[in-house]
Amino acid sequence: ARVVQNGVRAIASRYDLEYWGRCERETRFPEEIWRDLADGGWLGLCVPEDYGGAGAGLLEMAVATEELAFCGGGTSASFLYVLTPGFGALTIARHGTKEQQRALLPGLARGELEFCFALTEPDAGSDAMAITTHARRDGSDFVVRGQKIWISGVQRARWMIVVTRTTPADEAERRRDGFTLLLVDVPEAVVAGTLQVTPIEKLGSNLVHSNQVFLDDVRVPAERVIGEVDRGFEVLFDILNPERILTAAGAVGHAELALRLGSEYARSRVVFDRPIGSNQAIAFPLAQAKAQAELARLMTHKAAWLFDTQQQCGLEANVAKLAAAQAAWDASDRAFQTHGGMAYSTDYPIERLFRGARIAKIGPVSEELILAHIATRHLGLPRSF
Repeated sequence: ARVVQNGVRAIASRYDLEYWGRCERETRFPEEIWRDLADGGWLGLCVPEDYGGAGAGLLEMAVATEELAFCGGGTSASFLYVLTPGFGALTIARHGTKEQQRALLPGLARGELEFCFALTEPDAGSDAMAITTHARRDGSDFVVRGQKIWISGVQRARWMIVVTRTTPADEAERRRDGFTLLLVDVPEAVVAGTLQVTPIEKLGSNLVHSNQVFLDDVRVPAERVIGEVDRGFEVLFDILNPERILTAAGAVGHAELALRLGSEYARSRVVFDRPIGSNQAIAFPLAQAKAQAELARLMTHKAAWLFDTQQQCGLEANVAKLAAAQAAWDASDRAFQTHGGMAYSTDYPIERLFRGARIAKIGPVSEELILAHIATRHLGLPRSF
């Protein structure tokens, strides 16, 4: 992990806060740092060595994500590892067929193939069981029809993993049955006119577009099923838990970045003949936020280690995401307060970090749902939903 940390930092440190801010303002993917990461082999961390990767795991990807966030990207930098290395390489390495692995993993390791993931629907956000996008069998293909929302990175993606229902909920034996994950060729479907993409204007995290996606009889060959037909939920949690862990890692890096900027300002800003950081009203909240970030990092690394060692990590992934999001928000809030009125100026990066920290508290899963999950699954309390 230390090698990954140093390697990614060596690249990310060449891109300053203004670079990340410019990408955010221009709603532009950080193509330059993406290419540098690819050339250095840092995008193929979890790709097996036989396919050109490093043969590492989720823990190393979490460390890389944290470094990108800390060096200037904040929570938005998480997209660089969540989308393609996470949704793409990690999923295919764990659950893809040999044919899928041979066809996709080398390009994923080189950063030449990009992925996105489509689960959320307008009426099925936190309740994944309620999705209605369906895929019917038609000869050797599946035909997909439905709508997804808040799907990030579609514009760059070659492949989209789409969660569908192949057996209606009222016909499935168990609540988790009837789901199938399919690999959709995005450019092919767009050219065919069966996939429409509409960007959503956002408050922040504009390094990638987030979109509404309409699937109108998209044809997907049966060999593009990931996992087993009607048993996609077994694969789904190996996508959702890493997403939470990598998001947590980005939030930890975001918290550390906000604390660095807040502390630098507190040391240099002199009021009443002394640095404002000498006041406990400034120093103690920053110190408290630092303690939160350290604890969140520990839980994030634990969750990633459990995943890499094939152990249950649902509780730890959720707690890591909850703790890291709170740490990022509190650190950004304190950095904002420390800067005073200057934090409101777009000449300073604090307002970008403030906006970026807010999304971590609601995505990819809200704090409230995490707490409900912990209460019911791990404390044995009655369900509230």
